Amino acid sequence: MIADFIRTHQLDAMRIAGAKVGAGRERVIEVFNPFTRERIGSVPKATLEEVKSAFEAAHAYQPRLTRYERAAILNKAAAIIRERLGEVSQLITAESGLCVKDSLYEAGRVSDVLLFGANEVLKDDGQIFSCDLTPHGKKRRVYTQRSPLLGVISAITPFNHPMNQVAHKVVPSIATNNRMVLKPSEKVPFSAILFADILYEAGLPPEMLSIITGDPREIADELITNPRVDLVTFTGGVAIGKYIASKAGYRRVVLELGGNDPIIVMEDADLDEASSLAVQGSYKNSGQRCTAVKRMLVHESVAARFTDMVVDKTKAWKHGDPQDKSSDMGTVIDEAAAQSFAARVDEAVAQGAKLLAGNVRDGALYSPTVLGAVRPEMTVVREETFGPVSPIITFSSIDEAIAISNGTAYGLSSSVCTNRLDYITRFINEMHVGSVNVREVPGYRLELTPFGGIKDSGLGYKEGVQEAMKSFTNLKTYSLPWQ
Repeated sequence: MIADFIRTHQLDAMRIAGAKVGAGRERVIEVFNPFTRERIGSVPKATLEEVKSAFEAAHAYQPRLTRYERAAILNKAAAIIRERLGEVSQLITAESGLCVKDSLYEAGRVSDVLLFGANEVLKDDGQIFSCDLTPHGKKRRVYTQRSPLLGVISAITPFNHPMNQVAHKVVPSIATNNRMVLKPSEKVPFSAILFADILYEAGLPPEMLSIITGDPREIADELITNPRVDLVTFTGGVAIGKYIASKAGYRRVVLELGGNDPIIVMEDADLDEASSLAVQGSYKNSGQRCTAVKRMLVHESVAARFTDMVVDKTKAWKHGDPQDKSSDMGTVIDEAAAQSFAARVDEAVAQGAKLLAGNVRDGALYSPTVLGAVRPEMTVVREETFGPVSPIITFSSIDEAIAISNGTAYGLSSSVCTNRLDYITRFINEMHVGSVNVREVPGYRLELTPFGGIKDSGLGYKEGVQEAMKSFTNLKTYSLPWQ
């Protein structure tokens, strides 16, 4: 089924205002299965003129969908995803190397994003303010309403959640009656194309969503600076995010960037629970999540027992063929990524860290890896290591734990394992992050709830369906006489 989809779409994969583009082209991008290393298909490599045409076509169209119609489209797309869960999962696994367990979970999350979007559409987004609240007030009322942007939304998504990252851009755009031109990662383009086709099948006017596949070195600047663009929404690395911010000029920018998320294990923690959360948080999605556990901060009084548990659970974490339904982890995105993780671990060991498990590589397969005796200044924890690596750092007090947590350039999310309310209160108030999850992995959230970070993790603007819908609209106020 997936082979048929790719065979059918690789020659006409690019959507520009719904038109299929690419048949007979020589300019293509090859897409490979990270595990088998086999070519699974190709997509067109957009020219600069095609990108400009996509923005012109999107800008020329003015959506007029009612709230009911938008909700109906999103609900129908959610139903289609649920009916085709296995197909969606297989496609994600084929092009990203994520194991079937992870890709099935992602497909379910995509359905959730659509359902939440459909529900939010039906809510009134306005407020009412009475004006006779002060001695000099008038008998009037001020009202607010949200309207679509005048221009087009430009969206750029990464490889690590091939369809769910796309859904988090596209669904709020549809819900707010906007038009979007989206460029998915050139490493995983087919998931975005399938998602667009499902939306078209559900009734979405093609002019509201165009998919551009291309080489970012050729087309990235146009995606950022095109005069038709009102807002750029980007999820990806810090360096690219800062480049976008510098180039975007006088337009809105929503940046969801990297993370260096800790799990903090206090002396009173349930160590079995904490070690399970630490391992799941490190290795789900092959560790390729901005909210994955990147640092394990453990109180020195329980560090030895916690480390033993993490090592045992890491060794039991089955990694290998992503299509094997028993695999807990597949590959990382490509061999180059796996090589970078191995090099960073080797550097840490050379600096005094102890390799306790893993650091075995075969192509894009990289084993779950545990490091002990890690110091905060080591690159493996100072920078974001975007893979299945578990570095363990010890601390002696909550003050030290908070200082270490805050001691990087990132501020996305965190996990704290404790039952003490005084500790919990301090972590919530004093950690410089966008989210604090108590006795849960850093990445826990609903697709609806606000999500995002500060510092090098983002500008403080939040994603999640509700917040993205706010970002994708203009707020207008008006007032009327009122007796």
